[in-house]
Amino acid sequence: MSNIEDRCRLVLVVPDIADSAERAKLVGEALRGGDVASVIVPQYALSDADFQKHAEALVPVIQQAGAAALIEGDTRVAGRARADGLHIAGGPDALADAIERHAPKLIVGGGNATDRHHALEIGELRPDYVFFGRTDGDIKPEAHPKNLALAEWWASMIEIPCIVMGGTDLQSALAVAETGAEFVALRLAVFGEAGQAPSAVAAVNALLDEKAPRFEG
Repeated sequence: MSNIEDRCRLVLVVPDIADSAERAKLVGEALRGGDVASVIVPQYALSDADFQKHAEALVPVIQQAGAAALIEGDTRVAGRARADGLHIAGGPDALADAIERHAPKLIVGGGNATDRHHALEIGELRPDYVFFGRTDGDIKPEAHPKNLALAEWWASMIEIPCIVMGGTDLQSALAVAETGAEFVALRLAVFGEAGQAPSAVAAVNALLDEKAPRFEG
């Protein structure tokens, strides 16, 4: 068995479900499917109070599975829920502020890098990772070509890890891995069909085990 750390790993984006218990159950089932590095929890349209409730239900489930729980955007919610980190979807200013306040106690990454210039601006802040795409950006079967191109450029020259948003098809994870990116984020590809999440996570891991390029030591 090869070491999972030497290839692209899976990051899950929690789907938009209004019921916190149902959401936590679904994520827990997905995490039993195999290796997941971290789970990003977006707020979507939830009120701050409801988002807090969701975070408190999700964070322990994610952490018990050995993954890092990353709360999108709301630092107070992340703190109260004892999450592992913050996913910042805003640009460099929001990210710089979060890093200054919360790193290195919390993982802080994201940055909404839409082109090379913005990616380098974000890179100068030394976040824990850079995210290419949006957490709700999986609107086609394949990952967005622009994000794949950015990841390939980034991975070839910069040591800060990157996460790339995949598409709605599990095969999109392999296209992301082939850029040299350290992580692929999937949402609807895993959670799009009822009851399929654990087998989808297992299938992505099998695909990456078999075909993803290996990082050099």
